[in-house]
Amino acid sequence: STDSERPKVYVPQRPCAIPASFPASPTPLFESPLMFEKLDVDTLILIFYYQQGTYQQYLAARELKRKSWRYHKKYLTWFQRHEEPKVTTDEYEIGTYVYFDYETGWCQRIKSDFTFEYPYLEDELQPAPK
Repeated sequence: STDSERPKVYVPQRPCAIPASFPASPTPLFESPLMFEKLDVDTLILIFYYQQGTYQQYLAARELKRKSWRYHKKYLTWFQRHEEPKVTTDEYEIGTYVYFDYETGWCQRIKSDFTFEYPYLEDELQPAPK
């Protein structure tokens, strides 16, 4: 984001009549990295996939990485070592992983003898504008 860009304003995706007591904009609480430290993995993954391009997606990804999850750029999903790898080289590692199945079951599954190629490991996190 540059100084010449307009600040982003929250626009509801499905505007409708709501009670005055209902919040009209997201709570600033979800802009706090400390809040994301308290969320469980399922919630972080939900935020990651459903708040794409937002600061909240960045915070969710950052927290998932802190919890030893790794994002695979080819399969577009999160993996975590289930045990130490059986084989480790400069280019890949082979082992058993827990991964998040966001396409068919929205759950964690185990993949044995998986080759995690390091070029597909997402290493750079770029924060989206707040």
